[in-house]
Amino acid sequence: MKSLHLFWIAVALTIGTSTQSCTKSSATEILSDGVTIETPTANVRLKAVTDKIIRVSASPDSKFPDDASLVALPVNEIPEFSVTQTDDSVYLTTSQLKAAVDKHTGAVTFLDKNGKKILQENDESRSFKPITVEGTGGYTVTQSFLSLDDNEGIYGLGQHQSNEFNYKGKNEELFQYNTKVSIPFVVSTGNYGILWDSYSLCRWGNPDDYRQLGNIFTLYDNEGREGALTGIYTDAKGDTMTRQEPMIYFEHLIRGDLNHVVNLPRDFNFYGSKVVYEGEIEPRESGTFDFIMYYSGYQTIYIDNKPVVEQRWRTAWNPNSYKFSVDLEKGKRTPIRIEWEPNGGVAYCGLRVYAPTPDDKKNQLTWWGEMQDMIDYYFIYGDNMDDVISGYRTLTGKSPIMPKWAMGYWQSREKYNTQDEVLSTLAEFRKRRIPIDNIVIDWQHWEEDAWGSHEFDRKRFPDPKGMVDSIHAMNGRVMISVWPKFYVTTEHFKEFDKNGWMYQGAIRDSIRDWVGPGYLGSFYDAYDPDARKLFWEQMNDHYMPLGFDAWWMDASEPNIRDCTDIEYRKYLSTPTALGPSAKYFNAYALMNAEAIYNGQRGVEPDKRVFLLTRSGFSGLQRYSTATWSGDIATRWEDMEAQISAGLNFSVSGIPYWTMDIGGFCVEDRFVAAQREYNFTGKENDDLKEWRELNTRWYQFGAFTPLFRAHGQWPFREVFNIAPESHQAYKSITAYTKLRYNLMPYIYSLAGMTYFNDYTIMRPMVMDFTDDKATFDIKDQYMFGPALLVAPVYKYGARSRSVYFPEGSRWYDFYSGKMIEGGRDITVDAPYERMPLYVRAGSIIPAGGDIMSTAEESDEPMTIVVYGGNDGDFTLYEDEGTNYGYERDEFSKIRFRYDDAGSTLTIESREGQYPGMKADRLFNVVKVDGNHATPNAIKAKGQLVKYNGEKVTANI
Repeated sequence: MKSLHLFWIAVALTIGTSTQSCTKSSATEILSDGVTIETPTANVRLKAVTDKIIRVSASPDSKFPDDASLVALPVNEIPEFSVTQTDDSVYLTTSQLKAAVDKHTGAVTFLDKNGKKILQENDESRSFKPITVEGTGGYTVTQSFLSLDDNEGIYGLGQHQSNEFNYKGKNEELFQYNTKVSIPFVVSTGNYGILWDSYSLCRWGNPDDYRQLGNIFTLYDNEGREGALTGIYTDAKGDTMTRQEPMIYFEHLIRGDLNHVVNLPRDFNFYGSKVVYEGEIEPRESGTFDFIMYYSGYQTIYIDNKPVVEQRWRTAWNPNSYKFSVDLEKGKRTPIRIEWEPNGGVAYCGLRVYAPTPDDKKNQLTWWGEMQDMIDYYFIYGDNMDDVISGYRTLTGKSPIMPKWAMGYWQSREKYNTQDEVLSTLAEFRKRRIPIDNIVIDWQHWEEDAWGSHEFDRKRFPDPKGMVDSIHAMNGRVMISVWPKFYVTTEHFKEFDKNGWMYQGAIRDSIRDWVGPGYLGSFYDAYDPDARKLFWEQMNDHYMPLGFDAWWMDASEPNIRDCTDIEYRKYLSTPTALGPSAKYFNAYALMNAEAIYNGQRGVEPDKRVFLLTRSGFSGLQRYSTATWSGDIATRWEDMEAQISAGLNFSVSGIPYWTMDIGGFCVEDRFVAAQREYNFTGKENDDLKEWRELNTRWYQFGAFTPLFRAHGQWPFREVFNIAPESHQAYKSITAYTKLRYNLMPYIYSLAGMTYFNDYTIMRPMVMDFTDDKATFDIKDQYMFGPALLVAPVYKYGARSRSVYFPEGSRWYDFYSGKMIEGGRDITVDAPYERMPLYVRAGSIIPAGGDIMSTAEESDEPMTIVVYGGNDGDFTLYEDEGTNYGYERDEFSKIRFRYDDAGSTLTIESREGQYPGMKADRLFNVVKVDGNHATPNAIKAKGQLVKYNGEKVTANI
């Protein structure tokens, strides 16, 4: 930490003719790391965290609460900074950044070192509304920022399922739920980010909740009567009932009666039914209305007799939200029709809306938090979007290097029911010579009534230790599903409960789950540090001796009961050890991950931790934790939504993301098609679509940070999707092998993620920020610096449009043919191949065919150089499963390509690690406009010997 002596020198040096030095007074107080300013609207505090990060806190109280943060880590060294003031403002200045507080309004403005404004608080937007929950006080807060560039792009906020990408002018409610992961962090194309340090329910954009239709429109039924829409319910027998519906709000179960959905008729059988809501809506003002629909089963929405939402589907037990906007005219009665097939006995449907918002207000960047001690956020400045994300990780923690096997292929299903199913599945992959690294044992490997026991059902898994040993003998790894859920009859529940570490709401309300006759249980309080230690101790006692390699932390939202409203979710997880759940609603997954990461490193300190969790929060990356996108559906629109979901999650600062390839919840028609095939051996139209859907999803999945298939029946193993002769089988296996060929490149990206705070799965806007055409591209992306990935997400599509950014040249990965950038091109996308391109100037290291990362190819590593620009890439290698890299046990070999001289320089190796190859043979292949080398990673090129010393080759 800088001494106070040096600090005061820094203050004195900034005094000039137009400023005066700040001294402690009734209005301003200088701190060792910043300054507080009393203003008429709030007490404002600025803290210098780094040269590029300033923490801003605001409170209506004269004293700030304790500085403890669940997200931000303690600062080891305070940067040199100065504090000055004028008649109107107080300034905190670092070498790179300046924050100015207006003495009259309390608004904060951020400027770069040259005095250019970057962002500024709206001086009329800050608000504090007192709130008391369970005897604890706090504030509901709002803070808006004036965007200084109407055309900027805003990204992040975690992972959401409405297929939105650029959040400028959009709205998102931030809470955790199955398929929805909320991270209160955004990154701007203006090279800044905001980390909103709040753990409660939050909103980005409109600080208000969506309104019921009748609050915004005058409603008319299908006979023109005012006050409601008409609801027509037709059951499977054809019997019909009609109701007046003043609102379309059937979105959650009724507390105290969890067999029924709020507002729906109780005496109607929804199995096999069809429902229509119709009438007219009359706007009270003109403009753009932002709608949010909530749906399970099949739902289509028409407004003004036009389909504004094409048919969407979600399984009955796991509904989804989707957003859309419609322009409407004041006073014009407009037809509306919602067609709904519930597809289940308990069903959900909803439609709510925001009234039009003026553009100047809509383009503001607004945060709302339900319950906080104060407004508290970090402004992060950077040279580019990567630098901003590096600042985020400086605040919240580095992302460790995942074990190398985690970069390989994982096979999972819901669920392997026996030990034999697990072992025979892995053996089948090995027999067929299909690469695989990890197999997953999902939930209910325990006895039916023993959830939380961490014990296998020995009738189905007679020898768990022998099973794990057998997997390891096949060069495989195994992940085990562990939930923070415990049945009341288990000894583990009782251990938690006697210390007050179990949430009691589900027990008080006698909520039983869906297993067998239904069992009573609840979740442990992960906010208590001693409870976290006990959670790990129980895992350490039962699972660690068996030799498991990784942990699957399911339902970590926490999801104590599906399909309840947010208020009831908070009730079911309160109080926490830190306070009411209303205040700590979103951070459970972070706390739970800490339990495992620190627990394992305490007992096996040199074995890399790997966690996969269904939820997440800011800082999750520091616990070697990845997130998957939850129990998504098996539809093309769901595959498409995963692209934008994964990109925004990655830009939220957490680099390791994955999804259920093929989707988790399966439409009945695909289930029926697979059953028919198993009986007749015939491929009907639905099975044809199912196979193409999985093929396209595998192609996409091979170019995500983690490559993993999972889902309900039909099974997702490639040999259960299609026979060997089928093009689906051929394409899926080809992309799996390609993933392993690219392992040197992919693992180097993992090294960059740790050492350089890199982001592996990258929106186009990250690398081409100067090209505004990239700001809204949400269906293609960069995988590392070299590869442009363009997934195909339409059934039957054999081409798609790809944008090649201006100022660049590109090569077709398969043919090697060159394309000039700065334009959209419709490119071929045959069934077996996804469009994939390489940026000119790229250097891609690739390996030979291997069946797992435990193997090493005998072939020379291929180095493919793509001409047309200078290139630079560093090959990273280490032992792969231990923490030697933290002890500088790794090697880096830098490759530099000079395009003008057509020379490749391999620099002297940096570092070493046990087992490292001292001498190498590189197969150098060049691709350029004169050498359109097909399948370049498999081509034979120029052999270059390398012994760790610098060498240059003419290529």
